[in-house]
Amino acid sequence: MAEPKEEQDSRELYAVLNLSPEASDEEIRKAYRQWAQLYHPDKYQSPNLKDAATENFQRVCEAYEILSDPNKRQVYDVYGMEGLKSGLELGPSLDKAEEIKAELDRLKRMREQEKRAARIQSSGTIMSNMSLPQYLDGDGLFKGMAMTSEIQSQLSKRSVAVIGGNLAVDGHVGGGAANAVLSHQLSEASSIEFMASAGLRSLLGVQTSRHISSHSSATAGLTMSLKDGSLNLSNAWTRQLSDTTNGSIQLLLGSQSSVAVGWQKKDERRTASGEVKFGTGSFETSVHYTHRFSSKSHGCIAGRIGSSSIEMEVGGGRKLSKFSTVRWLYVVGIQGVSWRFELYRGGQKLVVPILLTDCLNPVFATGAFVIPASFYLVLKKFFIKPYYLKRNKQKALEKEGKSSAQVQEGRAAAEKAQKLQQNVANRKRNKQLEMEGLVIMKALYGSDTILNNLYSSNETSFESTSGVIDVTTPLNFLVNDSGQLKLHEGVKKSGIMGFCDPCPGERKLLYVEYAYASNQHKVLVGDYEELLIPQGIHRL
Repeated sequence: MAEPKEEQDSRELYAVLNLSPEASDEEIRKAYRQWAQLYHPDKYQSPNLKDAATENFQRVCEAYEILSDPNKRQVYDVYGMEGLKSGLELGPSLDKAEEIKAELDRLKRMREQEKRAARIQSSGTIMSNMSLPQYLDGDGLFKGMAMTSEIQSQLSKRSVAVIGGNLAVDGHVGGGAANAVLSHQLSEASSIEFMASAGLRSLLGVQTSRHISSHSSATAGLTMSLKDGSLNLSNAWTRQLSDTTNGSIQLLLGSQSSVAVGWQKKDERRTASGEVKFGTGSFETSVHYTHRFSSKSHGCIAGRIGSSSIEMEVGGGRKLSKFSTVRWLYVVGIQGVSWRFELYRGGQKLVVPILLTDCLNPVFATGAFVIPASFYLVLKKFFIKPYYLKRNKQKALEKEGKSSAQVQEGRAAAEKAQKLQQNVANRKRNKQLEMEGLVIMKALYGSDTILNNLYSSNETSFESTSGVIDVTTPLNFLVNDSGQLKLHEGVKKSGIMGFCDPCPGERKLLYVEYAYASNQHKVLVGDYEELLIPQGIHRL
């Protein structure tokens, strides 16, 4: 009784008319006439019954309008109501299922591309350098500041433009630059990028990338300085070494030639990377490791050894919301001890490095790590964790309340539909009793746990109403003149007129007790399974 694929949830209109997804046009018209006759508002004088009939009659008419139109039905069968609401249309020349699906996929991709083309993304970084030793010397707390910002726009399906700039101030020296980049996808395997920068580092450049194979790619670039006319040539090769590991080699030839070899390993919870870089008169080796403790928190450790620096970095971060993340890093090295605070919000980033001391004092370095780490652990245990537990509990209660309101609304609609079905259902029941035909004695729809227990026991009474709904009347109504009842495979039963979903998000079953030829029967079927009764295997 496994749940079906998600696309089967889009067949509620078939449930409204109690039809198979393969129903013919004649079967759709016949079902519509049957339900429209029952729910037509003109048949009822009572205001309450008239309102209930109008509501259900509209559902029947909507289902018939869509299923009786070949084009609308084809869209509905593949994409459900979402496809119809998005305005998907099919040409008259499409008659094969493969052609229809291909056309729908094309139209969907086209609309997604239009949305991307209209979307403009922005990102930026603000870095504010602080120095405690400088402040104690009376020169002020702020050592410098840097800002970068860029705007990216999808010009077409294959072209992207990026415009940005940066400003930096360090003491009494400052500068800035404006840059623009135009990227164009030449094919599925290759792309080209043009760049220009004006300001402190004025240059022009071009870069091309290509996928050499399914596991390898290469990039080559050429830049020219507009100040002295010097050229720089760059090359990079990337190779996938395993499912989770990549290796890379980068080569730069020019005024600052260098070569770098690196690797990166990434899986669901861990990310590790390393790089060795040699340049003119310098070298640097770095490693970085990040471990994800949960979907909201992570820790990291990094180390760098070079010709002019030795540094270690330890810290962690926590996701505050869907769009916000905060990080704290402790950095210690021969340049001193510092803290680094980072705040990410959408595409924006705020970075605040604070230099605590410019000399390496073991006692001070230990305290600078232990004190804030201990403070965070206490804060997490007594404030952060209780806050999130309280907030999650509140969200669960709100969700439960929303679900409860949804269930109450569904039950009210089902009761109205059943009230309109009652007379016809009783008439059919009495006729079947006289013929010793099919009579639904009890039918319950809802929680699989409750109904599994009921089916496995020999009890005939049923006390609980939470999580299930009584659907005896709708099933008696659906018994045909031949004394048979059929609910179709692949159609979710909560959409049947007189049914509702009594336990959203849970697996559901349908339990039926019925009499046939003076014998008692019972059956339990899944939400999307076919029900065909009477059958001898159901006999008690």
